[in-house]
Amino acid sequence: MEKILRQTMLYDFYGELLTSHQRKVYEDAVFGDLSLSEIAQMQGISRQGVHDLIRRCDRALEEYEEKLHLVRKFSETRRQIEAIRGLTHTDDTGALAGQEERLEQIRTLCDGLLQSL
Repeated sequence: MEKILRQTMLYDFYGELLTSHQRKVYEDAVFGDLSLSEIAQMQGISRQGVHDLIRRCDRALEEYEEKLHLVRKFSETRRQIEAIRGLTHTDDTGALAGQEERLEQIRTLCDGLLQSL
């Protein structure tokens, strides 16, 4: 499951950098859950050709991430936003317990977000 999630994230960020043929085959394999044989028949290439193409796409998407770090930055930003959101929850009385401490934590997280831009 984690591999599929990673492939999806990488494709979301870098998929447009693949050729239209690569995108079609990759989408059929990863998102359409078609077999290599089914894709090979539809594309008029060998099953091994489909396998090799998918591996090349995976490698290319990983290389883009190694250079640009967009998925990592997105994940870190999301984590920080979720932390900020958690700090804004109120207690049973509707008040923010430890307001000063929470505000300082929020400031620190916001500073981290701003520095990552």
